[in-house]
Amino acid sequence: MPSTPSPPDFDPQIRSDPWGWWRKKMPITEKWAYLDHAAVGPLSMPAAAALRNYADEAEREGDTVWPTWAGRVETLRHAFAELLHAETDEVCFVPNTSAGINLVAEGFPWQSGDSVVIPDGEFPSNLYPWQNQASRGVEVRIVPRRDGRVEPEDLFEHVDESTRMISLSWVGYASGFRADLEAIIQRAHAQGVLVFLDAIQGLGVFDLDLQKIDVDFLAADGHKWLLGPEGYGVAVIRKRHLERLRCCSVGWNSVRNTFNYAEPKLDLRRTAARFEPGSANMSAAAALGASVAMFNMIRQTHGPNAIGDRVLALATELDDRLRAVGLPTQIPSKRQHRSGIVTFGVPGQDPAAVRNRAIEQGCVVSCRGGGIRAGVHAYNDSSDLERLVDAVAST
Repeated sequence: MPSTPSPPDFDPQIRSDPWGWWRKKMPITEKWAYLDHAAVGPLSMPAAAALRNYADEAEREGDTVWPTWAGRVETLRHAFAELLHAETDEVCFVPNTSAGINLVAEGFPWQSGDSVVIPDGEFPSNLYPWQNQASRGVEVRIVPRRDGRVEPEDLFEHVDESTRMISLSWVGYASGFRADLEAIIQRAHAQGVLVFLDAIQGLGVFDLDLQKIDVDFLAADGHKWLLGPEGYGVAVIRKRHLERLRCCSVGWNSVRNTFNYAEPKLDLRRTAARFEPGSANMSAAAALGASVAMFNMIRQTHGPNAIGDRVLALATELDDRLRAVGLPTQIPSKRQHRSGIVTFGVPGQDPAAVRNRAIEQGCVVSCRGGGIRAGVHAYNDSSDLERLVDAVAST
């Protein structure tokens, strides 16, 4: 376990019982067995407190505390750089994952005849922005999955000299399959192809070291596994690609001399922050920053893989419990491809009806991929899993 200095408000429980410590910061557990993080995660207690604090400041102080709000945005930028092992100048904030994907899809210097390769079964946010480039002569090649799996060799059967980009989800939103990023990126770069990563179903849970896994572009919203509010997310534009993307949306905040309103000059920032054209969502930044700080505290005290290992252990436990009562599951066979997502069925039962009855018994899940999808987080525990199995097995 790495030895790191403790902040002034450090709770010793984080070292001895990190998951109990985290669970205490999730009031949702007082009522629900909440297993829907692949849809919308609940706010953590620190995130909710940050929102209330912002509202109080805005009500009582107005913009006299604007520098404090702006400082929180930059603190969050540094926190994401730490989380992703990226440079701070490569991090920018976006309203959602879709906006981050469009930032690249619209800004990339396409030529007629170029192609993009994506797996089948992607969430529409990672399909429509690329299809929208058809008017610029860009072909989208959709690669079939094998039982939910994204196999590198299948992707590269569709790559040729026209291919400029592979865009894929780190974790499939329905299958829960976690892609082999290192193998895909190494092979793509060897062929001169760039890689865009929709990271929303893995970011925060699994370690992603951008110094080792050299993703070219990345986007994710903060409202799922990161336990932040909807409508505020992160994108990463590697420095080597900064000038390659056209800045399609510019504003007062895009330029170097940001506050020189009297003598405006379109001189774009030399960082990814040029893609933040206007005023930040200060309340969301404060809330997401409070949640990301929890993730980084766990990582600092227990290592970068602790959260992912915990999630995989719970997801495997849920899979075992469901199978034990005769319910079929869809979960990758190999651990390195698993995630916090476990999709299952109840034979003879409509998934939506099963979900509704589960909610009646205090369990929150979604319907995806033709079944019922559970998204298990690190603060969940065996009692949550048992509650869900009891609820669905009784239907």
